[in-house]
Amino acid sequence: MVGWSSSERKIIRSVWEKINIAEVGPQALASCLIVYPWTQRYFGAFGNLSSVSAIMGNPKVAAHGMVVLAALEIAVNNMDDIKNAYAKLSELHCEKLNVDPDNFRVSEVMAQCGSIAAGGLSDHCHC
Repeated sequence: MVGWSSSERKIIRSVWEKINIAEVGPQALASCLIVYPWTQRYFGAFGNLSSVSAIMGNPKVAAHGMVVLAALEIAVNNMDDIKNAYAKLSELHCEKLNVDPDNFRVSEVMAQCGSIAAGGLSDHCHC
């Protein structure tokens, strides 16, 4: 369990408030699918993911990117109990969708993309 200081909580909330989910979400998921192409296997129902332009222009990638990034709000609103806050979502991805838990490290990259896009990373915040 992570213990957040009050200054860290302020930084997290400040960065989150600057993120435009509709803009950053699609870009972040598309970037992950491009940089980590093995993750594409989980998105077979999304249609054409055969090239950078296909991924960037795919409306299902864009929509799911917004869903994923919006789900980060759960963490922002539950910093003291993230594990329980994500229990059902974790169960879905692990047991029903069979997503390898190591791929959730990729979601850290999405969070970093969101932070960078919002201008939130500084010398005081290291991901």
